[in-house]
Amino acid sequence: MPTLYRPDLLYTEGAFRSGQGLLVSDNGSILRIGSDIPVENSLVVDMPGKALLPGLVNGHSHTFQRLIRGVAEHRGANGDDFWAWRNTMYRAASHLSPDDLFDVARMTFLEMALSGITSVGEFHYLHRQPDGAPYDDPNLLSKCVIDAASSVGLRICLLRVAYARAGYELPPSPGQRRFYETPEEYLQNVERLADALQHGPSTVSIGVAPHSIRAVTLDTVKLISTWASERWLPIHMHMAEQTAEIAACEREYGLSPIRLLAEHDLLSNRLTLVHAIHTSIDEVEALSKSGATICSCPTTERNLGDGIIDADQAIAAGVPFSFGSDSQANINLLEDARELDYHLRLKQQRRVLLDGIDGEDISARLFRYATVGGARSLGLDTGLLEPGRPADFFTVNLNDVSIAGCSLEELLPMIVFSLERTAVCDVAVNGRAIIKDRRSLLTDEIVARYCDVARRLASMQA
Repeated sequence: MPTLYRPDLLYTEGAFRSGQGLLVSDNGSILRIGSDIPVENSLVVDMPGKALLPGLVNGHSHTFQRLIRGVAEHRGANGDDFWAWRNTMYRAASHLSPDDLFDVARMTFLEMALSGITSVGEFHYLHRQPDGAPYDDPNLLSKCVIDAASSVGLRICLLRVAYARAGYELPPSPGQRRFYETPEEYLQNVERLADALQHGPSTVSIGVAPHSIRAVTLDTVKLISTWASERWLPIHMHMAEQTAEIAACEREYGLSPIRLLAEHDLLSNRLTLVHAIHTSIDEVEALSKSGATICSCPTTERNLGDGIIDADQAIAAGVPFSFGSDSQANINLLEDARELDYHLRLKQQRRVLLDGIDGEDISARLFRYATVGGARSLGLDTGLLEPGRPADFFTVNLNDVSIAGCSLEELLPMIVFSLERTAVCDVAVNGRAIIKDRRSLLTDEIVARYCDVARRLASMQA
């Protein structure tokens, strides 16, 4: 029996409309949106005092890094930069069992769902056992993360990462031994994963992810890109996050990472460059011509001291954007959206720098990046509420203290710039409610199991 959702307001075609219903089929697709949908032969779900919006799409996530939230907020003996932070991350990664990874991922995905995220791109590079030996199933840990997303109810694109070296002219790093695979092993393993998921649920898909130009060679990027292109899979890659990474690439190849990809025709509309902070005008132009997406992760980028992307220049050039929670320092995609402009305000000492570019309102633009932009980046048919698309959505309480009292015209700016996660009420993926009135039936179990893992690993590292 179809389900008819009837909120006070529904966001579709770029505006909030009252008196609209969302009719969802048994298989989770949207059948119809309108004010005249008959209630006969439908399960009616009234949502008074709520607005319904398309679900947020998290384009870049490392679930296990939630374990070092707060832990890495000390200078310690290693220093105060990104590279010192990595050592803390490596220690956490070194102790995780498959069961631990499942529990940590479920906690991370639950927190995402509670913030209105319905889809996630998981940039997954934890492949091997703690001593670096392969598991009997080389995709065991990938499947643990997929199972965690399915348990919570999120749609997931598992971006299986290729990671083969510590960097140009660097010896293998003990902290990365769980990441390493040869290019040949990687392609064999990602193909096995694709075959295993071929007849799986519609909420699970995969993509490829050459980690970065420091972690794989140019030849490997070419190899993986060709394999993915033949299968029309999304390709994600860390890019231009740190100036040291760019300098190393220039030593090895004589070009910056983005110029290197452009030189070898590796930029495309299926490619997403994560971060892309330190870019020149000619690099931005190359990205614009190719249709490649930038996945910006402002919360993580400011947490790690990466730098501030000149988003106004990239957007004016027509480069598409999406957002990611990345290191899970804070999981709030709308916070990442507003920070894209806020960071520019601090840098340029001006306000609303992303407003009016190509005539688009800043709030509509940022919300589009957090929905349609992420879906496009991951190759998903979500991000919009339209007939034929999956019914992925979240609702907000119009009387929540963070947004109460605003006019209909200012509701979207209020949501983008002021909404707190306390306002998120219900979340549905493929028409199935995974959060009802701010709670999942699995919350107590997920939190308890995560706390057990966190306490045990903290004692091991003390």
